[in-house]
Amino acid sequence: MANALPYKPKPGEIPTQPGVYRFRDADGRVLYVGKAKNLRARLSNYFAPLHTLHERTRRMVTTATSVEWTVVASDVESLQLEYMWIQEFSPPFNVRYKDDKSYPYMAITLADEAPRVIVTRNRRIPGARYFGPYPKIWAVHDTIDLMIKVFPIRTCSDASYKKAMATGRPCFPGQIGRCGGPCSMKVTIEEHRAIVDDFIAFMGGGDARFTRELTARMREASAAMDYESAAVYRDRLQAIDAVLSRSSLVLADDTDADLFGIAEDELSAAVQHFVVRGGRVRGVRATTIDKELDISGADLVDQVLQRTYGSASPAEIPRQVLVPVLPDDAAELEQWLQEKRGKRVSLQVAQRGRKADLLRTATLNAQQALILHKTRRTSDYAARTKALTDLQLALGLDEAPLRIECYDVSHLSGTNVVASMVVFEDGLPRKDQYRSFGVPETTDDTDSMYQVLMRRLAHVDRDEATADAENAAAAAAALDPDAPVVTERKRPRFAYRPQLLVVDGGAPQVAAAARALEDAGHPEIALCGIAKRLEEIWLPGEEYPVILPRTSEALYLLQRLRDEAHRFAITHQRRRRKRDITTVLGEVPGLGEARIKALLKHFGSVAALGRASADEITELPGIGPKLAASIERTLANR
Repeated sequence: MANALPYKPKPGEIPTQPGVYRFRDADGRVLYVGKAKNLRARLSNYFAPLHTLHERTRRMVTTATSVEWTVVASDVESLQLEYMWIQEFSPPFNVRYKDDKSYPYMAITLADEAPRVIVTRNRRIPGARYFGPYPKIWAVHDTIDLMIKVFPIRTCSDASYKKAMATGRPCFPGQIGRCGGPCSMKVTIEEHRAIVDDFIAFMGGGDARFTRELTARMREASAAMDYESAAVYRDRLQAIDAVLSRSSLVLADDTDADLFGIAEDELSAAVQHFVVRGGRVRGVRATTIDKELDISGADLVDQVLQRTYGSASPAEIPRQVLVPVLPDDAAELEQWLQEKRGKRVSLQVAQRGRKADLLRTATLNAQQALILHKTRRTSDYAARTKALTDLQLALGLDEAPLRIECYDVSHLSGTNVVASMVVFEDGLPRKDQYRSFGVPETTDDTDSMYQVLMRRLAHVDRDEATADAENAAAAAAALDPDAPVVTERKRPRFAYRPQLLVVDGGAPQVAAAARALEDAGHPEIALCGIAKRLEEIWLPGEEYPVILPRTSEALYLLQRLRDEAHRFAITHQRRRRKRDITTVLGEVPGLGEARIKALLKHFGSVAALGRASADEITELPGIGPKLAASIERTLANR
């Protein structure tokens, strides 16, 4: 592969002004669209030596055959032009968004003579005002049922409305009290429009005003002994409380904000968009993103905001947008949003208080959504079959690896070294066959990997011989009618021979594992390693890694194996560390479990406790001078 791209512009050709650039392939298709404050500085990154580029960036620039750019007057214009071109060309190397599903909205058809409230997934109704999205369709219906008790607006269909207005007979929903429009013959068109305005104001966050007004009217009716009217106002207040209780108060009443929780790995990201109006979460939208190029968290936030607000109406843009990290062009994004909204918009990172708590909740939901997204892909039978077949082809195996074992080594600054073995059969985890290993003495990670695999491979022949002996004994017993019946057999510690070993790491870890397979006499077992930084697949003895496509089911399976092995290793290490800490402090005479917990909570760790003097230890309630001296002496002799 040549180290210089043939279409690289000559020095000085690229301008230094802000602008938007496009990479195209030989057929003229736009592969990637990007913006820059300084085109020359940004594009020079793509034309660095190929071996220094991230694998996915290298794949894009080598697929492209030309690059072109357009200079604009300001950074805001480059933001707008980039969004327009991404929408127009759908470049395959830009991030790709996939809504987890089509979310339902509550819509008020303001363009109608008598607006009605409906549940819809259509975001293009002319003149409609939308609220949501809602995570479940029943949540919208329940909200509407409660709201029309307070604001009785039209719910009937257009056909029913026209028939009722033409005949003078109320529509059927109006007859049963489910429709409060003019077709019910209870209000005029003007009065109904005023109720619709109140409905929209309430849903837009004006709950406090309506609560105060209804409370005042209820008290006035009660003082005037008009108890029937007071009961009506009371019921409406209860309906308002029921609506508000469905959306817990998380921020100040006057807060209108959108919060974006983002969780990502090397190839995908999950976004949780919390819509907060009037201090309450009015809607949640989940989105999954495929990342084609290696982009930073700030660039990802930039792309998410462009995608969310690019086609949004002014009413859908809040006063405040809260994100986990500010993009580099945060000021330009703010100006872009302000121009679309027509009012001031602030783009911030929530660092403390209830806003930060809610942002953490959104981020936690995004993390769970990302795990679920990856799990669903590997749990689907068709996806699992394709993953195993793709893995067979990519690694050059004779058959699909139905049993895969993955190994990871974990340590704490070189100490307390442990390793994990996780097992997947037919693409699914077999947690009953997971194993953990302690590594008492080692020189580095590769030596730890070698030791662990030698210990595991020693059981391959032994367990197979045991299984053969048990099978022979069972066959002999079947021929002997006097032989005792065996109803339970002790299963071997390692039940089956793996068809593929996966190690967490690159070429050094794979070389150590290959040496273990050779020394154990099992070179026939297939082996590969997955390097986390670039998601490369390394094979023993190969100079270059195997690069699986970003959307490959095989890559998702290997990622999940690696992540599960890492999780299991960390869990085992923490358990051992906790046991070791308890054992050390348990050696102190007179120090029970309750006091150990109190000491660790106060000092934070055994290391911090070991640095404390006896006088500092006695400051803790229940610890006397004699016991403090004993603790200090025990930890000093460790």
